[in-house]
Amino acid sequence: MTISPLTHRLVRAACKLLIAASFAASIEPAIASPTAPAACSLTQTTDVAPDNKAIVGAAFDKWRAGGNVFEELLAPDVVWTIHGSGPVAGTYRSFDDFVERASKPLISRLATPIVPEVHGIFADGNTVIIRFDGSAATTSGAPYRNQFVWIFRMKNGSVVEAEAFLDLVAYQRVVENNSPRAQ
Repeated sequence: MTISPLTHRLVRAACKLLIAASFAASIEPAIASPTAPAACSLTQTTDVAPDNKAIVGAAFDKWRAGGNVFEELLAPDVVWTIHGSGPVAGTYRSFDDFVERASKPLISRLATPIVPEVHGIFADGNTVIIRFDGSAATTSGAPYRNQFVWIFRMKNGSVVEAEAFLDLVAYQRVVENNSPRAQ
């Protein structure tokens, strides 16, 4: 079985979190004490931009203030995969493809911008993981709420590869039950 470089980095990140939790548990016994798997390797990569977490955090701050997180972060040739099942699940092979086929069907049916509430940004080398909730009002006035985990692979300050996990039923419900805004 071949393990992709992104999967390898995610496993390393998970191992580091387990080790950190174990260390915290040794300091504060009330914290649960998971054990780090023996396969965890803590080797640092040398091709890492140390500010990836800050870049993503700043983009999410701008998004929360009304900016466009996708224009802020995504490389023109980004490969964005939405995991799950449903019409929007799949892999998009450019910024324009992702915006046109995945983002626009939802955004055009929202009366207000999605406002992110970030619960955590975690970074390990060129991999940045963001856990956040998003909320907006639909064109029919109903609320839209979703929970997201985005996993980014960064290069030169831009997202070149992304994986998204979200409630696709909530997404599809908005697309099917709301008219697009007049352009």
